Order: sequence, then C-alpha cells, then structure tokens
Amino acid sequence: MRSILIGTVLLSIATAYYFYLPLPSTISDPWKLMFVDALNRGMMKLSFVAHDLGLTSPFGLVKYCLAWADVKSIKSSATVRVTEASFGGVEALVFESAAAGQEQSLKRSVVYFHGGGWTVGSTKMEPYYLHCMTMAEELDAVVISVEYRLAPDARFPDQYNDVFQASKHILTPEVLGRYSIDPKRVAVSGDSAGGNLAAAVAQQMALDSSIPIKFKVQALVYPVLQALDFNTPSYQQNAHIPILYRSFVARFWLEYLNGDQKLVPALLANNHTALDQGQDIAVAKAKTDWTKLLPVAFQKNYKPKVSLHGDPKLLEKLPGLLDVRASPLLAETEVLKAVPPAYIMTCEHDVLRDDGLMYATRLKEARVNVTVDHYEDGFHGCLGFASGPFEFSVGRRSLENYIRWLKENL
Repeated sequence: MRSILIGTVLLSIATAYYFYLPLPSTISDPWKLMFVDALNRGMMKLSFVAHDLGLTSPFGLVKYCLAWADVKSIKSSATVRVTEASFGGVEALVFESAAAGQEQSLKRSVVYFHGGGWTVGSTKMEPYYLHCMTMAEELDAVVISVEYRLAPDARFPDQYNDVFQASKHILTPEVLGRYSIDPKRVAVSGDSAGGNLAAAVAQQMALDSSIPIKFKVQALVYPVLQALDFNTPSYQQNAHIPILYRSFVARFWLEYLNGDQKLVPALLANNHTALDQGQDIAVAKAKTDWTKLLPVAFQKNYKPKVSLHGDPKLLEKLPGLLDVRASPLLAETEVLKAVPPAYIMTCEHDVLRDDGLMYATRLKEARVNVTVDHYEDGFHGCLGFASGPFEFSVGRRSLENYIRWLKENL
C-alpha cells in the first residue's frame, strides 16, 4: 500500500512538473495554455525521438497525430456550401456562402493558406475548416483553402509553387465567374507558414504582368517572414513560450529548405549570418535589421546577437535562405511598392512577433497602407482557438477583429 502511495505521489509530481510552465501574467488563459502546450510539447518531443531513431521524419509523428483532428467528411451547412476542387493542379476546399451561386450577386473572396511550418496541417484540419466556414458565412464570401504539398515529400520551392499556381488559376475570369466572385474583391491570406506563403505570393502576383486580375488586399496572421535572425527581441523573449518554441521554428525551416536537422544549433546561434559570411548576407541582413525596423517599444533591453565566424558552406547547404520566395522580408523596396494593402496580426508572446512588425515597417516605408493588429495577451496560433473546448479569449477576439478588417477593406 505504501509503494502505491509513493508511486502515486511521484507520478503526480512528475505530471505537475511536466504540465506546469511559468508563463507571463499577461498571456491569455495561462492554465488552459499550459494544458494545450503539454500535449503539443509531448507530441513534438516524441516525434523528434522517433526521428533520431530513424523511424520517421522529424515531424512525421506530429503529422500522424494531427490527422486525427481532420474533419471526417466534407459537409455543407445551412449557410455555407463546401466542395472539393482543383486549381492549376492543386487541390483545395471551396467554402461558398449560401447566396454565392446566385446570379447578379458577386461575392468577395479570400484565398487562404493554412499554417503548420510547411510540414504539417491540412485544409481539413478542424480548426482551419471551421475558420474558413466562419469566414465564408460572416463575410458572405467564397473562401478557397489551398491544399499545398508538405515536407518531407515536398521541399522549397514546391509549397510556394503550389500556392502560386493555384492563385494564378483562381484569378482568371473563368474561375471567378464559376463561383460568382467579384474580380475586384479578392484577398490572399494565411497564418504562420501560410502567412509566409501569402506574403510571397502577393509580391509575385503584383509584379506578374501576365496576370491582369490582382489581389485587392493581403491579410497575414503572425507570419514567419525570414530565417536570417533567430535572435530578434521576440525570439529572445519568447524562446520557451507556447505554442511555438524557438527551436521548433529552426526545425521547421530546415524541413522546408531540405536541410539537415543537425544544423539547428548553427541557425539558433546565427552562424549562418556571421560577419565573415560575405556580401550577399550583409545586404540581406540590412533588410532584417531590427534595431532600425522594430519600434523601440518592442526592442526593450535586448541586444543583437552577431557571430564573428560561421560555416562558409552553410549557404551552399541552404541556398533558400536568401530566396525572397522563402523570406518575403528580403524583398526589394521597389517590389514592396507594388503589393496590395496589408493587415498583419502579431502577438506579444510569439517568437514570430518581430517578423510581422518589421515587415509592417518595410511596407510603410514603401508607402503601402498597413494595419497592424497586435495582441498583448496573444500567443502563436491563438486564432485557431476561437471556439470549442479549447476556446481562448484572445482567440475569439482575434478572429472577430480579423474578419472585421476584411469586411471593411475587401
């Protein structure tokens, strides 16, 4: 009996130790976030162990587990019709408000790219499915959620090419007419890695003269926009804050860029942007210089972390690091001048906060109209917790404000 009691106490202590994580007092619903993070962190660590044992890809187990969160069947509601379609050879789900097919009733539209580090996630994953259903209903719109390929089966630039080809095909008179979409009221949007893809596509579509119909606006939700500096103030401040840890971001980037996971420490130390890495790196770093691009209030007391010496072959191993299609923050000012007005959501407790804020600064310098929607109690992925048993107050508010901005600007 005593051994059972001792075992129970030890198990309780171990469970409390694993679940309990000191969080800032300003973060939304901290105890609920601890529980969600414990599940997420456990899943991630098991997946990394399975990879180290040679059983699967780094996020293979995560992808398998998240597949259980997919909707089991595509079902329309009384207000939204859901169908499967293909655009430019890329699969997608189309969410049409109930009146979307009526004649003489052109609808606005949102082309949406889900998040997941270019590696996990799906249009059928319940949070994204419900998100698109809500958008279609609230905006009385046609929402097209694109099912781009994922790593490790696809690597950069495959994901980018998928969403670009799908967008290019959607923005044709034939497709817009089929879904009764107003060609002057189409937005591109995405969250996290999907926000990265949305920003990259917005840049390319704006410059492509072969595409006469353009996106009216872009809506980027806590986007990841660069892989040159893993030590911005938000990376330093939120390195161990749920749900996206600093080391996880480096792992996702390496999966996307087809790099060896053993390079994680080098990326986190900014060895790939060391002072001896050459002129190309120096030019690119100027476009991610947070001491100039980040509002002073967000710089706080953090200092830049610069390595003197780095691996001279690192750029050869990861050529995508300097590709603007992978890192939209590296775009030239002349390119930024051509992109549509932007909405950028950022969260205080998110390692990617500064990516979005720096991009907002660069867009403003290019005289692009930008709305920054910042959440002091927000964390990465909060938009996906707007309803259900894991509803967070910041999730509900952020979704409402995101949709409100689209209503007013699209």
